[in-house]
Amino acid sequence: MSLPLCPKCQSEYVYEDGDLLICPECSYEWKEGEAADGDAQSVISDANGNVLADGDTVTVIKDLKIKGSSSVVKVGTKVKNIRLLTDAADGHDIDCKIDGIGAMKLKSEYVKKA
Repeated sequence: MSLPLCPKCQSEYVYEDGDLLICPECSYEWKEGEAADGDAQSVISDANGNVLADGDTVTVIKDLKIKGSSSVVKVGTKVKNIRLLTDAADGHDIDCKIDGIGAMKLKSEYVKKA
């Protein structure tokens, strides 16, 4: 049985420890068949496919209703200093503070990198 290459550093010296695969060169640990899914999950991109990072400034590309309010976040609203959420179960993967509205969460599919 041959083991897969390390998904992080492509090392061939991967070994098994119980149900985990471990790379001795970069210390990356993963379960078989999970590495590709885990890496794709950790990358959050905007509506145009640009990769977002903590602290980026984004622009809203669609009018967004605010739940429980009659207010709307208008198209073109700039949102500075975003924080990415990796455990977003409801799809809201950006935590931010919008001037005049306050703290809220956004979906990355409705923003573009400024």
